[in-house]
Amino acid sequence: MTIGIGGAGSRLALKLDRDATVVNVSQTELAKVEARNRILAVVHAAQGQLRGSRKDPRIGESAFQSIRQELRHLAEGNLVVSSTGGGTGNGITSCLLRELANAEDLAVERRTRFALVLPYAKLEPAEYVVNTTDFLQGPLSDAIDNGNTGNIFLFSNKVKFEGRLAEDDFNNKLAASFQMLLDLPGKNDELKLLDGHIDHEDFDLFLSKPYFNYFTYFHHDPEQPFGKQLDKHRNPLILPPDNPIEALFVYEVPEGGDPRPFYDILEYFAPQDVNPVYSVLENPKLKKPFITLSLLYSRKPAELVEDFNRVSQEHAEAKVRKSVEQHVNLPKLEINLQTEARKMARQQGASEDDILQILKRLGKLK
Repeated sequence: MTIGIGGAGSRLALKLDRDATVVNVSQTELAKVEARNRILAVVHAAQGQLRGSRKDPRIGESAFQSIRQELRHLAEGNLVVSSTGGGTGNGITSCLLRELANAEDLAVERRTRFALVLPYAKLEPAEYVVNTTDFLQGPLSDAIDNGNTGNIFLFSNKVKFEGRLAEDDFNNKLAASFQMLLDLPGKNDELKLLDGHIDHEDFDLFLSKPYFNYFTYFHHDPEQPFGKQLDKHRNPLILPPDNPIEALFVYEVPEGGDPRPFYDILEYFAPQDVNPVYSVLENPKLKKPFITLSLLYSRKPAELVEDFNRVSQEHAEAKVRKSVEQHVNLPKLEINLQTEARKMARQQGASEDDILQILKRLGKLK
């Protein structure tokens, strides 16, 4: 099961799973998505149900209490999709992560995986950057340290903004990429096995581990060093990995192709003390070898958000600079009190001598 939280998370979740359950604090937003299963998280406020969370995670956190038990039950062992910049996805997902952090040790089959879409700090609102920084350094970090989550996928909006993609096109692109990884157990069911083995249980176990997951895929050239090919074919949709702790790959060769280059891949990881889980398959639809690779790593969220902190600071400094630049300097007016006093005396019909004597006594005239 896939659960989409918030507007952005719901739209992406439905690309991955037509039967996804979507959650929102806004009845208006829920009505916009063509989902069979919808959950309205109720905000108890003096003004009644809000139409949205106004980029404020506290509103999402408040709404979580109305769906706490239901969402916790639905999320166990399944995939939660959310963005980290807004209020609904950030707030509700933060509460869910805290629930997991405070829970007793969860069995493998009950661990929730999270697909999180991070903002592109250079072009998206400063609030999104601040919300994301707080999210990664707070509830996400605590849940990972506790070990009760499954894999965490950190996708990025960078490709969307740099490629000027419509949101629907970007979601299709991201979902298609993610599906390449999720389809691996099915390929092992359908294609001829040449070496190794990855079944559904192996794959679920891999996804249940409390690490960040980076994956990529590309046509493999047996004549070229694997490390250079891996660097060349980074997946731009997901944040780059740290040193891997574990790895999984499926190596596909054309019908009658040579499966032995998969040994080169194993040798690449050996100096890193990583022994990948792998499967070598024969795929008659291919003309060249193809690899799908997933790496698990445990770099702390605090280290992952250095760029967000830097950009957030730049936003703050820019606001201060603009405020200073817009400060209005009023021109200094030079006023001759004697001339002004005589003018006022004429207007009021008073004696100029009387006005001048008063100004002298006040020290305004010599």
